[in-house]
Amino acid sequence: MKKLLALLLLCALLVPASAALADGTPSICIVVAGSLGDRSFYDSANEGIERLAADYGTVIGVIECKEDASLYESALYDAAERYDIIAAVGWQFFDSLYDESGVLAAYPDKKFLFIDNALDAIPSNLMCITYTQNEGSFLAGFIAAKLSTSGVVGVVGGEDSDTINDFIVGYEAGAKYANPDVTVLKQYANTYEDPAKGKECALALYSRKADIVFAVAGKTGEGVFVAAKEVDKLAIGVDGDQKFIDPDRIVCSMVKQVGQSIYDVVANPDTYFRGGEVWNANMETGYIDVVYGTEDMPQQVSDELKAQVEEIKLAIISGEIVVPSAFAAE
Repeated sequence: MKKLLALLLLCALLVPASAALADGTPSICIVVAGSLGDRSFYDSANEGIERLAADYGTVIGVIECKEDASLYESALYDAAERYDIIAAVGWQFFDSLYDESGVLAAYPDKKFLFIDNALDAIPSNLMCITYTQNEGSFLAGFIAAKLSTSGVVGVVGGEDSDTINDFIVGYEAGAKYANPDVTVLKQYANTYEDPAKGKECALALYSRKADIVFAVAGKTGEGVFVAAKEVDKLAIGVDGDQKFIDPDRIVCSMVKQVGQSIYDVVANPDTYFRGGEVWNANMETGYIDVVYGTEDMPQQVSDELKAQVEEIKLAIISGEIVVPSAFAAE
């Protein structure tokens, strides 16, 4: 009962009483498995709908589940009662969307987005958006190995899951492409909400001679940046451009344009919404990349290395370089 009351209070705070259409764009609510404030994955999704509100007057809403699995399904139902498009942001919503008698069946006239995962059988009112994070992580690994002076690089993952491991296998492949002799260390934090745990994991990697660590752990990843500052080492951001957090130590960020993909679907639903399908947002489409902050920030990645990265991007897009994935081949 306490959890239900907490959810209802959260919804009352975050969801407007009316979700009528605004300027022809459908209203949308993002339901995030974790919470905003990660300056990464969830904040990217929120940035996308905030731009919709600014550009089109779109009615938007947010429900945060704060990694409480008991709220995932009820939060989707609440959003479907009030909004035209419901974006389930996070692979954690798999079971709730997989249920054949669940929210998708209860609201056949609503459009649903499953962000960062896909179902085997996809109903016509659901579109899954996946991202080739392994491709972007290949670039991050290449940069890490090129910048490393110890020959050891690291990565902190939010948990041991297919999505996180997709980052890691791409990162390791990119690092080995740059230097076959490089050692790639990894730690799983088993949470996306605990910067202290992220710091602990990163310090363990730095103590084993890693001189640059890739943070793939949502809000937990912010602890990686704290650790990098504490021991005067380097780090790589994820999902959004995180260099601004510590321009002296975050050399680049591997971005997947979660917010942009949501923005495009809502702004142009007739073009972008493909019910019953999986949209694979990859490097070729521009939704996956590496970025280096703004020009006025310190640039640890040289122009020469950036040029090499651009060449590798073209090789990935053309198929000359095939990046391994943690997901089984279809």
